[in-house]
Amino acid sequence: MSDNAYWTIALVLGLIVAVVVVVLLETFLREVHRIENGAALVWTAGKQVARNTATTWLLPETSHRLTMLTDEAMLHVALLSPTPASGLTPTPAPSRHAAATAHPTPDSMERPHPPRPSPTPDSERPTP
Repeated sequence: MSDNAYWTIALVLGLIVAVVVVVLLETFLREVHRIENGAALVWTAGKQVARNTATTWLLPETSHRLTMLTDEAMLHVALLSPTPASGLTPTPAPSRHAAATAHPTPDSMERPHPPRPSPTPDSERPTP
């Protein structure tokens, strides 16, 4: 073989190696971009989770206050409900239409509230 044949073979092999390297680098670059896009999506989702869970430390206090509110509401229900000893029976609430057009009857009237204490005259109030 002549020197020109060796040079031709070397140049062809070099060209093949260069093409293979370019293909491998392009494949690697595409995978890097795919991984970067996936990491960006994970980062965005993580920020959204952090934003949505930033106030979860308030949940125990909220639960405690809700329990207190429920207990207070039950006290109001107990105080406002007629007792069996009073002889009054609760009447069902009329529908919205009936409430707008009907006149109150003795059976549907609420029981009277206890009288409020009269305000103390200024002369009887203690001075600060």
